[in-house]
Order: sequence, then C-alpha cells, then structure tokens
Amino acid sequence: MITNLHKTAILFIDLINDFNFRGGDKLLKNMEEILPNLLKLRRFAEENQLPIIYINDHYQLWQANPKLIMNYCLNNKNEHILKKIKPKPDDYFLIKPQHSAFYQTPLQSLLQELGKSHLLLAGVAGDICVLFTAKDAYMYQYDLTVPANCIASEEKTGNEYALYLMNNVMKANINPI
Repeated sequence: MITNLHKTAILFIDLINDFNFRGGDKLLKNMEEILPNLLKLRRFAEENQLPIIYINDHYQLWQANPKLIMNYCLNNKNEHILKKIKPKPDDYFLIKPQHSAFYQTPLQSLLQELGKSHLLLAGVAGDICVLFTAKDAYMYQYDLTVPANCIASEEKTGNEYALYLMNNVMKANINPI
C-alpha cells in the first residue's frame, strides 16, 4: 500500500460528525459505505505503528477534547458509526476552525515534530475538508495518499471530482486500500 511507512501519518478528517445539516443524511449514507475501509485503515495504522491524527470541526465548543465533541455529536442516526471510529487514547486530536486541517491549527508543527513527510488522508467531506486539506498539504510539499474508498461526500460526483483534482493537481495517490 505505502512504501515510506516511517514517514507516514494518517489524518482522519471530520469523522466525528453530527450530520445535522442540509445534506447530512446523504453524507451519513456515503460514510456508512466507507466505514469498513476506515476501520481497515485504522488496523493498518495500528499494525504499523503509524500516528493517527484526528482533525475535527469544533462545533463551537472550542476544546480539543474528543470525548466532549463525541458526546456533542452522538445521536441515534450516527451512533453505529461514531462508536466504531472514535479516537483511541493514543491518537492525536486537533480541532479546526475552517475546512483545511492546516488552517490555524498546530498540525504542521505536529507533523514536523513527528518527522512525517507523507500523509494519508481519509474522512469527510471529500469535496470540501479533505480536498482543502490536500491542497494545503500539497502546498507544504507533503507526499499524499488519499484512498478513493476512504473519503465520502454528500454527492458521489463531487467526491469523484475532488479525487480527480487531488490526483491530477496535487499528485495524490488515490488507489483504494
């Protein structure tokens, strides 16, 4: 899957999500489809001792506390997903104020501290937050992998176009895991 594992970090983008917005039901349905792949990616990271970094919307809580954000987002329609993909104690957890995981967050500093130059991006929404994060990562000259079966958007066409951009413009490897 990846040749430079010692330089790789996994970024899980906006996986902790309440899906309470227009289009949220579509995104939830599409996230359900990628959930087995996200879990497979988590197992791969754990087996290879790769750092997992969750970067999540803050939901106006402004605390980088995964339990607090998880409790806020948890509801009847998403519980079956969130309980499976929630951060573990050894994972990193950052909050972001905008779409990109790099914008006004300590992500760049953390990646430098960890010595990582290859990022594997997964999460939602592929055509917004994952795409903006990939754009910034590319600008910071990170090597990118964005498995096509590990991102979801509200609309499949938007997801496909985002993958096209990440592959052709940002030079990301988009091969499925």
